Amino acid sequence: MLILPVTLCTAGAAAVINFWLGLRISRLRLTEKIFVGDGGDDRLVRRMRAQLNFAEYVPLILVLLALVELAAGTSIWLWGVGFALVFGRILHAFGMDGWGLGRRIGIALTMLTMLGLAAYGIYIGSQYQQTAPTTVFKIGPKT
Repeated sequence: MLILPVTLCTAGAAAVINFWLGLRISRLRLTEKIFVGDGGDDRLVRRMRAQLNFAEYVPLILVLLALVELAAGTSIWLWGVGFALVFGRILHAFGMDGWGLGRRIGIALTMLTMLGLAAYGIYIGSQYQQTAPTTVFKIGPKT
């Protein structure tokens, strides 16, 4: 059985964060009695954007993380990347609520994680050499 522990743990943490982001929106909707749209509420808009930003970046980063882990194996470096992503997304959510430094650090960690995994993935892929299997077909009379 193939298990990708870094990706699995990071994806699990990401799912919990996504649940938390949705819960924050739901609680604010109930408090402010805004059940559709954003009702012009700035806090609701910011929380909705935090969850959408999460949904825009995290799935692609998780795919990159899984592919790199498949190709290169589990390493302490990869655990660090997973931690940086999770920590960055938490900081970003708090930053969207008003702690501006959290937003900046969070998106920087997210972007660096994505860029680092992309670069490493390109490097791994460019180093791979496989000869294609060849099959010889003869056309003509049987000999």
